[in-house]
Formats: sequence, structure tokens, C-alpha cells
Amino acid sequence: MNDPIGDMLTRIRNAQMRGKSTVSTPASKLRAWVLDVLADEGYIRGYEKGSDERGHPTIEIELKYYEGTPVIRELKRVSKPGRRVYMGVQDIPSVRQGLGVSIVSTPKGVMSDANARSQNVGGEVLCTVF
Repeated sequence: MNDPIGDMLTRIRNAQMRGKSTVSTPASKLRAWVLDVLADEGYIRGYEKGSDERGHPTIEIELKYYEGTPVIRELKRVSKPGRRVYMGVQDIPSVRQGLGVSIVSTPKGVMSDANARSQNVGGEVLCTVF
């Protein structure tokens, strides 16, 4: 797999289109950090680490719905393996005039765009959520 973050975001999008309550993805530290930001911002209920029938580590993501519609309306990958996107703190985009969130991988960890601005640190823009 070339793009594990893109794979996880696609799994979330597909599960929400089908109305699933949970979705499973292979586990990694970066995926867990991105899910921490999504949970802190209120886009998912949470996640649990576990393992599949072969013993491989997995993450079970609990999706969040409001009146039958998914809370996440739009989930886009910004920085891809073929084209990495790095931005300074002043260039980090605000999604939908601040209604959405950009997830940024910084030297101080993976965080939302608002946290990156408050800590005055830039980095790789992983994805945007609205």
C-alpha cells in the first residue's frame, strides 16, 4: 500500500456512504494520530485498537451521524505520496472559512490547523475535513 492515510480516509468515506456504524482499518501510529484529531474535533465517536483473525493489529473506527446523515460531509487528501504539500504557519488553509479542519503533521505532532496556528508551527497538510 502506497498511501495508508488515503486508504483510511477512503474506508471512512465508503462506510459512511453505506451507513455503517463502524469501519476497520490496519493500525499504525500515524493513522491513530489522525484519528485522535478527528475525535477531538468531533467528527468521529472514537476508535479502538484490536486485531483481526490473523493477529494483525487493526483500528475499529466508530463513525458519527446526526439525524441519519454523516457528520463528515467532505474528506479530502491534500498531501499525497506523489506530491507532498508543506506549508508555513501563515499559509495553512482554513477550510470553509473556519467551519472545517485541516489536519497538519508538524514537528510537534499531528494537530488541527487551529492548534498549529496557536503553537506557531507549520508542516505537511495531510487532509481537510468538513
